[in-house]
This record gives sequence, structure tokens and C-alpha cells, in this order.
Amino acid sequence: MANWVIGVDVGGTFTDFTARNTESGESCIHKRPSTPDDPSRAVLEGLRELKEKAGIPDDDIERFAHGTTVATNALLQRKGATVGVVTTKGFRDLLEIGRQVRPLIYDLQIDAPAPLAERENRLEVSERIGSEGQVVTELTDETLNTLIGELKALEAVDSVAVCFLFSFLNGAHEKKAATAIRAALPGLYVSTSAEVQPEFREYERFSTTLINAFLQPEVGRYMDRLKGAMSNAAPKAKFGIFQSSGGLMSVERASRYPVRTALSGPAAGAVGAAAAAGASEIENVITLDMGGTSTDVCLIQGGKTTIASMRDIAGFRIRLPMVDIHTVGAGGGSIAHIGTDGLMKVGPESAGAVPGPACYGKGGTKPTVSDANVLLGRLPRSLAGGELVVDRSKAEAAVTGLAQTLGISLTKAALGITGIVTSNMTRAIRAVSVEKGHDPRDFTLMPFGGAGGLHAADVARSLGIKRVLVPYAPGILCAEGLIQSDLQENYVATCRTPLGESLAQVRKAAASLSQQAEKWLALEAADAADGRQILSFDMRYIGQNYELPVEVSESTGTPEVPDIAKLREDFFAVHERTYGHVDREAPVEIVNLRLRVVASLGRKAAGNTQPAGSGEAQSTQEVWFSEGSPIDTPIYARENLPQGTILQGPAIITQLDATTVVPPWADIKIDSALNMIMEVKNV
Repeated sequence: MANWVIGVDVGGTFTDFTARNTESGESCIHKRPSTPDDPSRAVLEGLRELKEKAGIPDDDIERFAHGTTVATNALLQRKGATVGVVTTKGFRDLLEIGRQVRPLIYDLQIDAPAPLAERENRLEVSERIGSEGQVVTELTDETLNTLIGELKALEAVDSVAVCFLFSFLNGAHEKKAATAIRAALPGLYVSTSAEVQPEFREYERFSTTLINAFLQPEVGRYMDRLKGAMSNAAPKAKFGIFQSSGGLMSVERASRYPVRTALSGPAAGAVGAAAAAGASEIENVITLDMGGTSTDVCLIQGGKTTIASMRDIAGFRIRLPMVDIHTVGAGGGSIAHIGTDGLMKVGPESAGAVPGPACYGKGGTKPTVSDANVLLGRLPRSLAGGELVVDRSKAEAAVTGLAQTLGISLTKAALGITGIVTSNMTRAIRAVSVEKGHDPRDFTLMPFGGAGGLHAADVARSLGIKRVLVPYAPGILCAEGLIQSDLQENYVATCRTPLGESLAQVRKAAASLSQQAEKWLALEAADAADGRQILSFDMRYIGQNYELPVEVSESTGTPEVPDIAKLREDFFAVHERTYGHVDREAPVEIVNLRLRVVASLGRKAAGNTQPAGSGEAQSTQEVWFSEGSPIDTPIYARENLPQGTILQGPAIITQLDATTVVPPWADIKIDSALNMIMEVKNV
């Protein structure tokens, strides 16, 4: 009987797996080193090992959920398709002009990244849709024939983005052009802005569509390759890809809209964090997902992840619903170096999975955060269940050059590395909390990822956070989030309406989005337990340049549009929380409607195995918590710590997927959900 759900998250250093039996709640986790040259190799090999480890027959896998970094890496490395752009006459340079904002306001030398499509590959056609959706200039067959000839003359273009003005109001011209291109050039991938993101603001819509076209061939080939292999490895499994907005979509839609996967893995971690915190009855948390290459932070309030509608990734603008995650180059593999100012820096460059930190013995020679933790005694001798054996001598060799350059001891250099990376993560948390009107002291810090627990206490202390929650399996929480996730789809419609006028058009647009949602539920979520529709509006004061998202209703059917008075009060509440003030007399308008439809898969909660150990320390080792002198610190295996265990710091707690450091100024308790709750003192 097919009753296993498997989640796999591909990280920079490790590929993480978690499996759960939907009938019994039995679960199993697994890790193996990533294969950056071809992520599917680690996925397939790790899946084989997981099935052997847990005794899962191929036919018993019901669903396979995948968080992928293929799109993210393609953007970061600019390793995607050679793209052409078809746009309205006079607008081919819009992608280059952008918003005319410098990447760094005080750096007069740095340039914005070059567009993903060369200027000679950006073609113009005579057509025009007006600001009310009316046809101003017809797109003729003659114009299309000329366009096809120009596309055929372009060299090596294998994907095309079709971006016309006001297509979010009337996409007929884009559809007509795409149909003609596909018929004449069947080998070409085609993305239209009316399909990718039919929303007000040309630059953001054009940029998002171009990124989608840039990613389509690379991601499409990866999806096809992995889906083909999965048909043998798990023939009865439904294949779901995690999207940046926090839910699963079909592999077919992921291939069609790969831009939606740009933050796939980190978003899964936020979903897993919300579920883990909920098990301990904690609703407000700030996540600290520290892996081998970077750290992702996210604010979760009331058990819900914060959703943003726009992000820049690798300097490219994406306008889509995404879990609001802030990323910094601070991971276990982040490399320490001397900057041009003679001061030590950490990151953003990372040793990654290959060659990795020096202490892993895979060829790395540069000093990293992991090497510093080894020298400070904070990492055990083996990681990932023995997959990696730590070599202290190689860590010493890597950090020695840095210490000699600065004229300090190895210990001081290592403490400096960990202190800098802590500061980098602290700034990232301020970006999602203090800078958005939230006091981090009102939240619980949740570290996860392989390295989160090593630095969580220091980060919490620097922010004044008193409580830290370390989940049951922190190193594979992103994979856990994948199997906790529901199916999800997002719809948007622009309907600019001042509050004070009739809401008839708004209600009509909401009903149209709801009809699309019902069709999606019938087509792709027939096996779901239920379907919910969450309606939100992008609202602003008339004359403002940007909007605030305001959630207005949630329903199992067509969501209700509240009356004008309620909408105004909801907007004022969000505006005051965000900016600290409101003007109740100023006119307000609705700009966009957003509908998120969620189909629950009704999975059984994990049945975490109750430890049978006595809670005794396995050994002790010297650990440096400050420059003074090392402290003899007990080392505990987490699988030996039963519910109710209380440990006074200092302590090191090890497990298959992560290591947690409890400094002398903290203590820790195992709660009923088998999460570890750390209380930080002297903050």
C-alpha cells in the first residue's frame, strides 16, 4: 500500500531526506553530500540509501516532494538559456533601464547586472494595448511574419519572453504572438508576461517573465530527467516541486514556471519551522537556517510565514508571492579573509560542498567558519552519522595563515571568525524584524540547518532574545517542511479602485480569481482533503508608489470582499504596524487582488521516537567560549535525552544532522514535542 511521503532538499553541502508513513507516523531521516555538478545524482543515490535504511518498497511511496536549488544556482551563476525578448515598439531597453536605482547607494563604481537578454536579442513589434485594456494598435499577421523572420535570424536563442504593455489587462496580443512563435519555431521555449505574472508595473512584470524564460530550458531538462528516474525509483509516487510561496506544485507547472522555484529550499525550511514551533505551542518565531553556504532568516507570526510580493535575487527583480526570507552569505563553509582595509571578513564566498571546509579533508585549504568551530572544540569528530570525519590538523593549517597575518593566536582568530559570522546573522534578523516594525525580543529564535545550533545562543544574546527552540531534527528541517506542505497555487489581478467608489469591479475580479482556483482544485488537487482560498489586497494611500499587502478574508468557497469601512481599518492597522503612523483622512486605493488557494494533503504528524537513554554525558572536551581559557564541557547524544531532561550550560549536544552549543550562560530542556528549549541568561 502506498503510504510513505518523502521530502528531499538539496543544499550547498548536503542533500537532506525525510520520510514519513502517513498511516503510522513512523519517520526516518537521511543525509548525503550534495553533487553540485548534477544535483539529481545526490537525490537519486540518497533516495536509494533512504529506502534501504527504512525498508521502504518502491511501490509504497505515495508522494515525493522536492525542494530544488537549480533555478537559484542558474541565476547566481548566469547559467541559463540564451534568451530573446519580444516587446512593444519603443520598449526594448526597459529591462536595462529598470528603476534607475544603483545597487549600492554609496558605491559610485558598482553597476547593476547586465540584462539576461542581449540588446540585439530584444525585438520590437508594432502593437499597443491601452491603459484600459483596449486595442490601440492591432497586432497584424504581417507584423508577426516579420517577427518570425527576425527570430530565425538570431543565433543560438533557445527561449523567448513575450512582454507587451498592459497585457495584464488584455493578454490577447501576447497570446497571439506566442501561438505564432510556437507554430513557426517549435523547439523554442516561450514565456508570456500575461501567464507568468499578469500584474501592474511593466518593469517588474517584464523582468519576472525574462527570468522565467532564462530558466525554462535548464529547469525543464532537470525536471524531465529527475521525473524519468523517479518513475523507476518510485513508480506510484506523485511528484511535487516546492515553490517560493510556501506550497507544492506539479512538476509540469514547475517546468512551465521555473521562476516560482527561485527560493524553493529556504521557503520549505520556513514551513517546517512553523510546524515544529506549533508542536511546542509557540506561534511567534524568527528562523535561523544556517547551512554550508548561506543563512536564511524568516519571521513567523501567529504560526504563519510572512509573504512578500517582490524580491531581488542575484540583482534581478522578481515580482511573485514568496516567503519573506532574507539571505546572507554566512554558512559553515563561509571563508574568512583579510579585506582591503586590513580587517578580517567572513563570506560571502564559500567553500561549498567541494572542496569544502579544510577540516572535512576534501581538498579545502581556506579558513572557514566550520574550521573555526573545530578549533574552538564546538564540533564533534564526525558529522552526518560518520559520513564526514573532522580533521583538526587541517583546520589548524587553514586558520594559521590568517592568524599570523593578523598577529594573533589561533584561538583568537577562531573566536573572531565566529564573532563576525554572528554579527552578519544578527544584521539579517534585524532586516526581517526591527526594520519591519517587529521587536525580536518578542519572538523565539529557531535555529536549524546543519550549523544553526552552533551559533544560535550567541545570535539570541546579541538581539536580546531569551528563548531558543531547537527542533527535533534541525539539520533536515527543510526536508521536513516539504512533507508538511500542502498543494498551493497563487492568482493575481490588477483592479485599481479608490476606496469610496463602488467595489463592484473588485468583487467581479475576486469571483473570477475564485473560478480559476476552483478549476485548479479540480484538476490538480482532486486527492486533497480540502481547499481554502485566502484573499488579500495590495493597498496604498493614493499617490504612494508602493503598496502594503492586506489579508481580507479566507473561505472554503469564494472569499467574501469586506465593506469599505472594514477595508480601510484593515489597511490602517497594517500601515501603522509597518510605518508607525496612519493618516485616517487621506484617500486609500486597492491596486491588486491576490488569491492563494491551498489544498490540504491531510498528513499524519510525525511520531518522534522517545529516547530511552539516561541523559548522561558520553564524554567531555575542552571548549572555548571566550578568550580567557577553555572549559571542560560535557558532550551529549541527543538520542539519549528523554523528555523532561534539563541541562545546565556549558554543553554540546550532537545528533545525526546537527550540533547544538549550550554556552555557560544558558540552559536547555527537552519538551513534550522532543524539541529543545534553550533559555538564554544575562540578556
